Amino acid sequence: MVIYAVKNYDEMSRKAANMISAQLILKPESVLGLATGSTPVGAYKQLVEWYEKGDLDFSRASSVNLDEYKGLSGEHDQSYRYFMNSNLFDHVNIDRNRTNVPDGLAEDAEAECRRYNQLIRDLGGIDLQLLGIGGNGHIGFNEPCDVFEKGTHVVKLTEETKESNSRFFASIEEVPTQALTMGVGNIMSARKILLLASGEAKAQALYDSCFGPVIPAVPASVLQLHQDTVIIADEAALSLIREKGYSEQVIYI
Repeated sequence: MVIYAVKNYDEMSRKAANMISAQLILKPESVLGLATGSTPVGAYKQLVEWYEKGDLDFSRASSVNLDEYKGLSGEHDQSYRYFMNSNLFDHVNIDRNRTNVPDGLAEDAEAECRRYNQLIRDLGGIDLQLLGIGGNGHIGFNEPCDVFEKGTHVVKLTEETKESNSRFFASIEEVPTQALTMGVGNIMSARKILLLASGEAKAQALYDSCFGPVIPAVPASVLQLHQDTVIIADEAALSLIREKGYSEQVIYI
């Protein structure tokens, strides 16, 4: 695990975009594991800017998204398919047929989870998996629990996660109560993992994930066991790590 420290969200976003663009340049047919939420928006914006300048080509890439709300169609403005279209896919030359998000309207959600697991295998696995981190340490929608879920599965969202995501909806009552999400096994099978963290609200989760025990109560802690995990975090998100005396394990750039 390598931890890079940057000053702020903008620097985090640019560094993340650099790593994603390097992946595409070195392997144009890369399978990108993508994330949603406010954390990766800046990185996607930077990638779009570089594409528009002619510096990036997405035409041979494929993508698999971490998760989707159960019960929302891809046309719903709070669905993660809509998010990806609006923030990245509509603005670059990626083949839309090679972009994949779980189907939130699947009649048989368990069958959809099995299909998504097989899809990832058929693509040859994920080359680079982009992650954010929840305030409770969740990655994707893998919430704190008693065991690490290996494959794509249906999860009941915690009240903390629903409250955090309610800022995107008219009210917390409109936030879906369930989601389909890649499991920890899917994430850990990626050849490279890139986790982004910004803001003081992520400080405890980041500290616990990097320097606490590897336990399913802190889902992101499992990343300590991955052979190639890169974390890019701003000063606020790293505040507790510095306070606890782990600054020497952080690379300042």
